[in-house]
Amino acid sequence: MVIEQSNLANIFKALANEQRLKLFILIYKNCKDREKQTDGALSCEKGIRKAFTMACEHLNVSRSTVSHHLKELQNAGLVTCKREGQSFYCEVNKEAVKAIQDFLI
Repeated sequence: MVIEQSNLANIFKALANEQRLKLFILIYKNCKDREKQTDGALSCEKGIRKAFTMACEHLNVSRSTVSHHLKELQNAGLVTCKREGQSFYCEVNKEAVKAIQDFLI
């Protein structure tokens, strides 16, 4: 995946906020941990279940702040989030992470 410079700037701008970076790392590590538990099979399709509750506790911020940060991460193309019933799921956009890695190498 080739990412244009303007998109890279948006990605790095989104990650420049410390709380947003912590939230992204939380989602990313959750996906990695779930992949390990399934012997390499990708089980991250559900990402973090009830991301707001977990993120609020982890970051010690309000639900509205977490909502804002998730929206910024989504706008930058770093995560995707969806609601299924009363649950809310977020996952890392692995193509965006790979593009960042390719850019930095």
